[in-house]
Amino acid sequence: MNRSVRIALALSGWIALLATALPAAGPLRTVLTAAFVLVCPGAAVLRPALSPRAADAGGRTALDLLEDLVLTPAVSLALAVLVAQAFLLNHAFTVPRALGVLAVVTTVAALWPGRRGPRRPARADAAGPAGGGERSSGGRPPGAAPTAPRAALPRAGTAGVLLLATACTGGGVPALSGSTTGGGPPVPVAAAATAPAAAGPWRLVLQDDFNGTELDTARWARCYDWNDGGCTNAGNHEAEWYLPGQVSVGDGAATLTAARRDTVGSDGKTYPWTSGMITTGRDSWNATPRETFTHGYFAAALRIPPQSGMFPAFWLMPDTRTTPPELDVAEFAGSTQQVSMNVHWRGADGSDQHVGHNVGPVDFPAATHVFAMDWEPGAITWYVDGVQQWRVTDPQQIPDVPMELLVNLAVGYPSAPPASVNSAALTVDWVRVWQH
Repeated sequence: MNRSVRIALALSGWIALLATALPAAGPLRTVLTAAFVLVCPGAAVLRPALSPRAADAGGRTALDLLEDLVLTPAVSLALAVLVAQAFLLNHAFTVPRALGVLAVVTTVAALWPGRRGPRRPARADAAGPAGGGERSSGGRPPGAAPTAPRAALPRAGTAGVLLLATACTGGGVPALSGSTTGGGPPVPVAAAATAPAAAGPWRLVLQDDFNGTELDTARWARCYDWNDGGCTNAGNHEAEWYLPGQVSVGDGAATLTAARRDTVGSDGKTYPWTSGMITTGRDSWNATPRETFTHGYFAAALRIPPQSGMFPAFWLMPDTRTTPPELDVAEFAGSTQQVSMNVHWRGADGSDQHVGHNVGPVDFPAATHVFAMDWEPGAITWYVDGVQQWRVTDPQQIPDVPMELLVNLAVGYPSAPPASVNSAALTVDWVRVWQH
């Protein structure tokens, strides 16, 4: 492998790392990072000679070329998985961190001074043996290129060790708990409560593990800021009327219960459902919010209900009582198998502008999952089970106002529950907020 190719390999990881600053769904970011992860680490470690000219010069066969084509991506993926697993086991996985480690490994391997160029045939004795007859070493016919089976052993051994190590750590790519694809373990729910997945430093400013038997009403309200004997979200034309009695605490969790029960709201309308919610906002319109946040890392361990027609959400809204802006850490509108992450902002004409990202399919009701969002002045990043899922960096989309935190179980958006569904429950194991 010549010097220019080795330098290109050494730079490839840093280019991929810089590409993470591009929009998350952008094709250029996807191509640069995918090409690096799939090819460059393995190429730097093995230093294959893939060109026909190199093959001819080194006495290489088609089998040698096939070996390169197979081992290079295999070693690349094995290294990527090992790095990802190491971060996941320490509850610190982010894409930039993993790419940074791979970039260092690739750079060191590519610039290592050891020779790994094309394998050359053994030189025949120029003068020939005594007696004048031309002979090649090892008894090969004159002019025949020597085979080099032994040279392939270290390369195959390297790949074998890496692949074996990958299998021992669980194999696969990092996946969400409950997913039908992938195989990497998620960050455990208990571990995710101890530290954010995003780089710090951090200080914990809100923590509730719901360990008692009653909700801490000094920390949580049980209705929107427009509470008047209960409340609802009329903007979504939801079917529930929120009441304090639909929130309970026990067995180390808060439970928000929706029940099919005709309930007359203070607005005079009859709602077919009643449900529960918690928020750091006000008890009533003129009251003071319990707590608001401008920037921070917001996380909650939630188990959503399996019933259709429910709309569980973990989100933030301004303390001005109006949206946009709005930050949706996790919403399940119309599906229990797909979580939505959204940011809303006010357009130049005052209209609600928004952009979102979906993660799934995952059987979210089957287990508790940790949904989190890192809201910084220059970026917003979403996580599920400690794994980064989406990022927004457009300044006009990022709010800079105090916001209240909410967890609620709405009903009937975007469609009503089937007649066979009469109740549902959203379980909240814990809620955390960290700030710098």
